[in-house]
Amino acid sequence: MKDTLIKYIKRHGSSFAVIATAICLSALTYAPEAAYTVKEVIGIETSGEAGHASPPEISAENAILIDADTGIVLYEKNADEKAYPASTTKIMTSLLAIEKLEELKSPLDQEVLIPSDAAGIEGSSIYLEAGEKVRIIDLIYGAMLRSGNDAATALAIIIGGSEEEFVRLMNERASEMGLSGTNFTNPTGLFDENHYTTARDLATISKISIKNGTFREVSASKEYKAERDADKYNYFYNKNKTVHQYDGGNGIKIGYTEKSGRTLVASAEREGKTLICVVLEAPCWFDDAYALLDYGFSQSM
Repeated sequence: MKDTLIKYIKRHGSSFAVIATAICLSALTYAPEAAYTVKEVIGIETSGEAGHASPPEISAENAILIDADTGIVLYEKNADEKAYPASTTKIMTSLLAIEKLEELKSPLDQEVLIPSDAAGIEGSSIYLEAGEKVRIIDLIYGAMLRSGNDAATALAIIIGGSEEEFVRLMNERASEMGLSGTNFTNPTGLFDENHYTTARDLATISKISIKNGTFREVSASKEYKAERDADKYNYFYNKNKTVHQYDGGNGIKIGYTEKSGRTLVASAEREGKTLICVVLEAPCWFDDAYALLDYGFSQSM
């Protein structure tokens, strides 16, 4: 692997961006335990006196880092440019489902029948079957932790009456949040040219979402067991490695499609301070997020 990195760097130069790209490409080829992270190879400075750390170089095309309590922006890169959210869309899907049920004082643990249009959706799945009885809270965990497109679609149809009506509600909620660079066409994040957002808008959605206790608990969960029949897919392990790997990591959502690229909203709390980091079209998504979170926390240490 080291030989591969050296050859790539000699051929293309020794800038940070080139080295980071080489690392990412190597990480996709070699086993995870053998891969070097950007921080390990480059030695990003993540500590020091308050306010003295320099912002890291990152692979993401679009990014932002905010203080979740104050909304203060600590870092941004092309934060207002149009980008495609992939499954980070499910942040809005899940929040809206929770909010609508709270408004109606309707229990989250109620069982619902899975509509036929929610079964067999392409992409990530919790393998729902038409007519199956599933609790709404299990669908929310399935959408957030396992990124189930079928779970997100089921929520949309059940809460909105139809997928189209739920998407209308998603855009209405985005407008209420003051977002100007976001438009949803589906509840899953499957690629559509007209389904887009910005890093800044996605940070705003996430900032509002984690103020909801149910959403915050769901997105921070490392794993979850759904109450479905024993022969069903019941165990949901959170695909967002932030909650497993990063010190203080407590959310929020990953996403990926071939056209959207790798997308990630990561959050973490240390000493009472919560940060939210958004990276879009980010080849080194987790390295990017961890480096930015490290930078943000270093500013107050």
